[in-house]
Amino acid sequence: MSHTHIHASHPDIVKRLKRAEGHLRHVIGMLEEGKDCLDIARQMLAVERGIVAAKRALIHDHIDHCLGTANDESGPHDLEDIKALAKML
Repeated sequence: MSHTHIHASHPDIVKRLKRAEGHLRHVIGMLEEGKDCLDIARQMLAVERGIVAAKRALIHDHIDHCLGTANDESGPHDLEDIKALAKML
């Protein structure tokens, strides 16, 4: 059930994750500098939302481009994938 395909959306998802990574580094710096906790919490929420958006984009891309298209044997695997993906949304 390993899908090793790079889809058109993957570069965008990588950009989103790199942006979140940089943002997270900034939040860590805020913590180390003793910045205001409310400001830090707001920034952490922004990082979290960015990662959630990237995850959803990846899952939606997988649903759109991978499920039901691999081959005739993919049916049962698709159902397993859908169940696993539903738990992640």
